[in-house]
Amino acid sequence: MRLFFAFFAMVCCMCAVGCGRLSSHPIVGVAKGEVARNPRVAELLGESVECSPTVSGRANETDGIATLQFEAHGPKGRGIVVVEGKKLGEEWGITMLELRPAGGGDHLVLTADLEESTGTDTPKFDPAAASKSAASPAVAPDAIEITVPSGGPSETPK
Repeated sequence: MRLFFAFFAMVCCMCAVGCGRLSSHPIVGVAKGEVARNPRVAELLGESVECSPTVSGRANETDGIATLQFEAHGPKGRGIVVVEGKKLGEEWGITMLELRPAGGGDHLVLTADLEESTGTDTPKFDPAAASKSAASPAVAPDAIEITVPSGGPSETPK
């Protein structure tokens, strides 16, 4: 029985640590700010919208892709905020932000609102920027020799 409780406590701690990391993700802070000050969200959920500190989803630093969600609520209702982001270089940018009202209904797409208030929804791409990795290009060999075994695909090897 003690082993079960120890395992249960460990799982709870792991979940709490994982949720904590997601709640501090850069796109979550930006999304919460937009949801809290957006007049269309206030019209749907009521004034003084609050966002839950619990964040779920996935954020992959290696691939530079994140899809996260958290709950938002106000005096008139509640919903789930879904935010997707992409990382270019060291900077995360939001590529999609929407509020999905509880009980169904049309999703309130906030991506354009965010772009209008911040000036951009994704990090700027500069094609003339120097690459951060200074790897030298691979050099092709002078000659390549390929030895093909005798016989065709339908012949059995000797």
